[in-house]
Amino acid sequence: MAKPSYTKADIKQIVQDEQVEFIRVTFTDVLGAIKNVEVPVSQLDKVLDNDLMFDGSSIEGFVRINESDMYLYPDLSTFMIFPWATDEHGGKVARLIADVYSKDRTPFKGDPRIALKDAVARAEAEGFTAFNVGTEPEFFLFKLDEKGEPTMELNDHGNYFDLAPLDRGENVRREIVLTLEKMGFEVEAAHHEVAAGQHEVDFKYSDAVDMADKIQTFKLVVKTIARKNGYYATFMPKPVSGINGSGMHTNMSLFDKDGNVFDGHDADKNLGLSDTAMHFLGGVLKHAPALTALANPTVNSYKRLTPGFEAPVYVAWSASNRSPMVRVPASRGLATRLELRSVDPTTNPYTVLAAILSAGLDGIDNKLEPSAAVDKNIYLMDENERKKAGIVNLPDTLLAALDELSNDDVVIDAIGTHITDKFIEAKRIEYTSYRQFVSQWELDNYFMNY
Repeated sequence: MAKPSYTKADIKQIVQDEQVEFIRVTFTDVLGAIKNVEVPVSQLDKVLDNDLMFDGSSIEGFVRINESDMYLYPDLSTFMIFPWATDEHGGKVARLIADVYSKDRTPFKGDPRIALKDAVARAEAEGFTAFNVGTEPEFFLFKLDEKGEPTMELNDHGNYFDLAPLDRGENVRREIVLTLEKMGFEVEAAHHEVAAGQHEVDFKYSDAVDMADKIQTFKLVVKTIARKNGYYATFMPKPVSGINGSGMHTNMSLFDKDGNVFDGHDADKNLGLSDTAMHFLGGVLKHAPALTALANPTVNSYKRLTPGFEAPVYVAWSASNRSPMVRVPASRGLATRLELRSVDPTTNPYTVLAAILSAGLDGIDNKLEPSAAVDKNIYLMDENERKKAGIVNLPDTLLAALDELSNDDVVIDAIGTHITDKFIEAKRIEYTSYRQFVSQWELDNYFMNY
């Protein structure tokens, strides 16, 4: 499904024909939270003429109070009408995703979407026509109480690919899929995941910027439809101890004018991967520790990245098993791709994709060779076996990942020093707050023993 191409006149006509009452102009802050400015349709011309201003000093990681005036430049191709009634009168609301510009009308260095567009532009300067991405976001559904507040009671006790009655989220997923399709998504699959109450919806790959936009829209749709059906949807990586957490496996490939440059056209060499793909992989593996801070940006992320729950904890790759961080799916030709399995859905999709692309380009530019593929289950290997195979651990805490990020110039350059500094500052504060909290686990294990 091709990305729509709208002019200002097109949008004005659609707004009039569909009797849209409000325009919601959205953008994403440094930490990945979706923000918006909603205006009545009477202000549509101001929006389309890039004259809509907002207070940037109120947004996480943006600017100081004396630099607060900022502009929103909407991307017209992101225009869509929400397919659900959004107020008590049933009035229609349309959405535009915007880039953030500074008061002097220059692109704002703290806008994650602009950082991704810059990374894609660097790839294009090297002769690549597209960085295609497909994601597999997972989420949990919890029941709401009589007051409409989330509980910790999961919506079902189903398992991987289960059907009703075990999978009580089946109808919710169907409504999510139908809503996404009305909004222009091409959904490829939707199913129950391994853990109780856990679900996944996969939509077709697209270019990196469009995919990041879709991820943000997807989160909004899932939460909206879940609440409409009496559930609370969370993308928290590990909301329940002892069961699988939620990831967002990220499939990627580079294209040039001749097609998919990851396809090696030779099944007997490098598993059918091209030298370019191998070098890209080498770059991702080299920068994996720093990428982890962006791919797994919460304290809770590292509760998912533990052995025994199908989430990767080691820097390694393979085509034949799912324990390494990077897997090479079997498809070749146009579908040749790498699958990064460590990413979770709390990530900021714009910054993580910018960083992954830049890490891969560093591998291509410097002809970095990946370590040998690991075809054994890494979880069953002892420390000496892993050491001989050149396998190192991913950071096991947010603090350790932040330290890696602060020392990786390639990843810092990918997202810019403004975003890096603000991100690290906010996340160190978050980690300090976490350290000051006494958990139930500590009380259970220490209170009566000391």
